[in-house]
This record gives sequence, C-alpha cells and structure tokens, in this order.
Amino acid sequence: MIVHRCVGARVGLIGNPSDGFGGKTIAALLEDFHASLMLWESPDLEVIPHPQFDPFCFSSLDHLAQVAEDDGYYGGVRLLYATCKRFHSHCREAGIRLDHRNFTIQYDTNIPRQVGLAGSSAIITAALKSLMDFYGVTDRDIPCEIQPQLVLSVETDELGIQAGLQDRVIQVYGGLVYMDFDPEIMADQGHGHYEKLDLTKLPPLWIAYVPHSTECSGKLHNNMRYRFDASEPQVVAGMRQFARYTDLAREAIEDGDYAALGELMNRNFDLRRQLYGDAALGHHNLEMIEIARAAGLPAKFPGSGGAIVGIYDEPARLAFAAEAFERAGYAVQPVTATEELVPELRTEVAAPRRAVATSAGGFHTAVRNGRYEEVFVAK
Repeated sequence: MIVHRCVGARVGLIGNPSDGFGGKTIAALLEDFHASLMLWESPDLEVIPHPQFDPFCFSSLDHLAQVAEDDGYYGGVRLLYATCKRFHSHCREAGIRLDHRNFTIQYDTNIPRQVGLAGSSAIITAALKSLMDFYGVTDRDIPCEIQPQLVLSVETDELGIQAGLQDRVIQVYGGLVYMDFDPEIMADQGHGHYEKLDLTKLPPLWIAYVPHSTECSGKLHNNMRYRFDASEPQVVAGMRQFARYTDLAREAIEDGDYAALGELMNRNFDLRRQLYGDAALGHHNLEMIEIARAAGLPAKFPGSGGAIVGIYDEPARLAFAAEAFERAGYAVQPVTATEELVPELRTEVAAPRRAVATSAGGFHTAVRNGRYEEVFVAK
C-alpha cells in the first residue's frame, strides 16, 4: 500500500496573530508552495531523512556551520517522528485500534523556510493525513474539527514550538476559512468555529519573502504570550481589534469590496507593528512593507514574519512593485489559493515516470520496498 498526501502553505489574510489569543482570522491555502508525504508499507518502520533539509554529510566544517546557522539543528525528520508518536498516543487514548503493519515515510517540500508560511505544520498535517489513510482512520474517527488541535499538539506538546491554530485549521480544511477562537466557543465545543468562505470572491494574491531567511518566524510570538497572560490592556485590546478587522474583512470579501479589504490588511499590519515594535519585526519585514505601500499595494504578514502577503487589482502594478522587491533582494510572485492539492507522486530515486490519466485520477510510478510499482492517485 502506498499513500501520498500534499498540503499547501498558508497565508493569513486578516486577524493574525490573534488566533493564538482567542481572536479571529481568515486564512487561505496556497497551491504554489506545498509539502508532500509518501508512505508505503515496509517490513520495518523507517523515517527517511530529506537529502537537503536533514543533512548528515557536509563538504566541510564551514558547510556544516553554515547549515546549522541557517536551518538550526533539526530538519523535517523530527516533525515526522513527533507526528507518528502523537498519532499513536491519540489513537490509543481515543480507543482507535491500529493494525500492526509497518511503513516507511519520506517527505519533500518547496515551502520557503522560516518565513512564516507554515512549512512545518504543512509537513505535520500531510503526515497525519497519510497515517490516517494508511491505517484506515477516517474523519469520523478523528473529526476535522479536532485534527488541527492534534497537529498543533505535535508542535507544542512534543516539540515545544509555540504556535496557534490558524495554520493547522486552513491546512486541514483547505480553501478560504473564517475562524473564531473565542475562549467560550473553544470551551463549549472543544474547538473553534470554522467556516468555509467562497474562494471565488477572493481577489488576486501575491507574496514577497526573504530568500534563505535566518530569522525564525516564531520569535515574534515570544514576548506577546507573557504580555497577554499578564492582561496588559494594550495587548488585550489589540487582540480584540484584530478580531473586529476579521469580521469587517469577511464582509468586504463577500461584497467584493477589495479596497476595503486592502485597507483592513494595512491596518492589521499597523496594529501589529504598534504592539510588537520595530525591533521585534525586523528590518527586512519593515522594508518589504514599505516597498509594497510605495507601489500602492496593501500588505501584511501572512504569518509571523519573513514574508508579506497582499492583494492587487492590476498586474502592471504588481510588476512595478516586483522590480523594486527584486532590486532589494526579495523574492516576489503572484500566488493562487486553492481548495485542495492533488498530489503528484515523486521519488528521490531516478525512476522512469509514467502518468496515465483517467476521469477519476491517474497512475504514477512510485517506489515500494525498493521496487518500481504503479499507484493510482484519485482526483
């Protein structure tokens, strides 16, 4: 049995970072950047390191030091390891019986790292979905409303990564989602209120980001949690204001009022800057916002820093801004939101690829226990 899952990057369009503080957000799933997981039955359980993101071989000590400085000491393997462990624990606690088959699991990703596009949670979500597929665990066994919290617990409980629910919700649901994390709703339901919005009403999107970022996006959350828990009036009021922006942005999207949506995105960033301060946001983040606003493009953080997301009305305006971004050393491109991603099977082994399309899906070459086999991927 071969399982393959693909999960896209996330952009928070409005309301973040209030998702970690009882607020509201709207987020979209991107098809341009994604993490993919392949899992197949094998005699022993094996987690395969990624040749680029989990290196154990270096050309020199200088190379090792540079990789450690850029990416830290942990790649994607720890995410898979922790997801498998947490999935096993959850199924045991919930009385979900798993058979005794073993598997080999490997991942790939083209999501830019450490720029706040939810690359880690994409890998974890894809891994969770793959494990559910492999063991026959359905959304009835682990409801969609609970899956984001399970993904989050991998990061917070197993790995000590501070994060909120927004990324995990959109990567489980796909498309465009309105989220309400009101503490009373969370306590009553055991999860937030998640509502799919009409993706066709979303204006064209673009992102810019810092290539090869060495600044961990999660650092922007560190002091805010302490200030919020201490009931600092400015912070508490700010999180409520983010939630109000979200409700107004939802109305703007439904009405097709892109000018109002753009203004709300700008105000979202300005409030974040006021709460966090320029030192916490960093030079690159502020410079990207300045370039966007000089070109007349509204923009804000899609996550916790390292990238910005915006909307545009005319391709020429985005092209003009792109020249300024590229001169300053930033990557920029239009992006597309999507309901879901249909995986294309890939393997690191130089296997001959064959794709036979049908109305329901297609057959692709994959590797199973060291052999090339054909596997069907449904549309």
